[in-house]
Amino acid sequence: MAAKRPRTGTSGTPAVAALVAAGVHFEPRHYEHDPAARSFGAEAAAELGVDPARVLKTLVVQTDLPADKGLIVAVVPVSGQLDLKALAREIGCKTAVLADPEVAARVTGYLVGGISPIGQKRSLRTVVDVSALRQDTVLVSGGRRGLDVELAPTDLVALTNAVIGPIAKDFA
Repeated sequence: MAAKRPRTGTSGTPAVAALVAAGVHFEPRHYEHDPAARSFGAEAAAELGVDPARVLKTLVVQTDLPADKGLIVAVVPVSGQLDLKALAREIGCKTAVLADPEVAARVTGYLVGGISPIGQKRSLRTVVDVSALRQDTVLVSGGRRGLDVELAPTDLVALTNAVIGPIAKDFA
């Protein structure tokens, strides 16, 4: 059974509401989103003046696993890219491909470019790249374009019940 999605109330997004409800310390980080931006994570890093290794992108992946229709959430730094083969090894499946953007939006309840690993409509199994734990704080989407939330990586892992693994590679 999927977890109930937190109500946004005056907090803005389900991600922010989930952080507040869990009592997690976080800082909202707002920036002006450019609709012409091609890389949402790189845009956030540049606009917020943050090292791209600290800004994490949330990707929904389709696998051959039976649970949750094979959908998995992968969280990796925007300074690199998701290694689909490493993710497949980490979760014990044979195939992993990026999910269709419409499927990702429908399942998470967020628009592409604003998908947060926190407060999703349907909680999915989550894997966070091990590099996140090397940072004092990380930034993830706060649930809409132009809003990131900064928090301790250990809080991100705990809140999403994530597995930690080496699932990112540097851009070639």
